[in-house]
Amino acid sequence: MPKLKAVFLDRDGVINVEKEYLYKINDLIFIDGAFEALRYLQKKKYLLFIITNQSGIGRRYYTIQDFENLTKEMFKILNREGVNINTLEFCPHKPEDNCNCRKPKTGMIEKILMDYDIDLGKSWLIGDKDIDIETATNIGINNTVQVLSGHTFDENKSKAKYIIKSIESIKEVIT
Repeated sequence: MPKLKAVFLDRDGVINVEKEYLYKINDLIFIDGAFEALRYLQKKKYLLFIITNQSGIGRRYYTIQDFENLTKEMFKILNREGVNINTLEFCPHKPEDNCNCRKPKTGMIEKILMDYDIDLGKSWLIGDKDIDIETATNIGINNTVQVLSGHTFDENKSKAKYIIKSIESIKEVIT
C-alpha cells in the first residue's frame, strides 16, 4: 500500500487570523479563503494535520480546557465547511522548558508519524514563522510554504521553498 501524503499546518496566522494567545472562541476568525484552500488540499488527497505551539498554556494565560474548547469549536466550523483535520497536535510548553514537542523540534510530527504511514517526501508544511520552516527541515520535509498572513518575517531570509500571501493562494504552489 502506498504511503500517504500530508500537509502539516501551523494554526495561528495560517488557518485563523493571528491573535496573540488566542483562546477565546469570540476571537476566532478564519483567514479569508482558508476553507476553500483546505478543501482543495483534501481533493488533492492530502491528509491535513495542525501542529501548533501554545505556550500560553505553560505561561498560564489560559488553560488546556480553554484550548480544547476553542479547538472543538474550530473543528465544528471546519467540519461544517467540509474540512476534515485528521489530527491536531499542540505543545503547551514555554520555550525555556526545552521540550521535544515545541517547534522547531519535531515531536508533534513524530507523534503523528506513529499513527500514520506518511511519505514526508510528498508532504508539505505551511507556516507563518521561520520556526515552522525549521521544523520541516529538521524532520525532512522539503516542500515548505511560508505565508504572509501571520507573523512578519524577512522574505529575503526565509528558507521556505515558496512564499505566498495566505493559504488562499495555495493552488499557485500545490498543483
